[in-house]
Amino acid sequence: MASMRDIKRRKGSIQSTQQITKAMKLVSTVKLQRARQNAERSRDYFTGMYETVTSILAKTAGMRHPYLDGSASGKKAVVVMTSNRGLAGGYNSNVVKLVTRGGFSKEETVIYAVGKKGRDALARAGYEIAADLSEIAEEPAYPDAMRLSGDLLDAFAKGEIGEIYMAYTKFKNTVSHVPTLLKLLPVEVPEGREEQAAESSAPMNFEMEDEEALNLLIPKYVTSLIYGGLVEAAASENGARMQAMDSATGNAEEMISKLSLQYNRARQSSITQELTEIIAGANAIT
Repeated sequence: MASMRDIKRRKGSIQSTQQITKAMKLVSTVKLQRARQNAERSRDYFTGMYETVTSILAKTAGMRHPYLDGSASGKKAVVVMTSNRGLAGGYNSNVVKLVTRGGFSKEETVIYAVGKKGRDALARAGYEIAADLSEIAEEPAYPDAMRLSGDLLDAFAKGEIGEIYMAYTKFKNTVSHVPTLLKLLPVEVPEGREEQAAESSAPMNFEMEDEEALNLLIPKYVTSLIYGGLVEAAASENGARMQAMDSATGNAEEMISKLSLQYNRARQSSITQELTEIIAGANAIT
């Protein structure tokens, strides 16, 4: 059985850790409020842009364009959105698994990392890190998404990559976050959308040439999806960290209670032993 000193030392250590987890939970809760507001404000635009572009493309069957057909390159680019810090439960590992278990070969995949945890994990797994944009993971802004979108589209236009994906965590609510893999380019029309478009009698005509219209529309589409993913990931990270720290605080409280009980039992046993020795000594004298 552990001594009273050992139990007291361990209890003090856990209490110190509990203070840290409580503070981290409070910080994550405050950050979550702001990140959730950003995610909720951008979600309608995010969804609306995706629905609009796929609806337009569903009505333009037969159109030929690199953004729709892809390039000759067999390489795939994956924008991986994780956090710069840990202590967020399975948040980072779940996103990394979308790549490592998603059929992306190391030889044919390049990673655009937003977040140090995903960057480090995929680098250790042998994937090529084409760009590190970890500085935008904490507080993403639309210009950050434009810059990343521009780099991806330039590489796509040059034929360096043939497909673009985004691995991020979709924020549903405070306790529900869904790891999601979304294909950005070539643009694919969801199943059922083409049938809906065929039933519609409204034609789809562009005042400008088709290629010019897509050159204008698709970059905005990609930028919007990337920005939506960034703000959803930021909200999910803080939600996951808040949950993890709440769970850690609860576990610490449970451990402190058990150690307090052990300490009281050890103290009672020590007092009983001292009394027994005193009584035995007194009897020996008399």
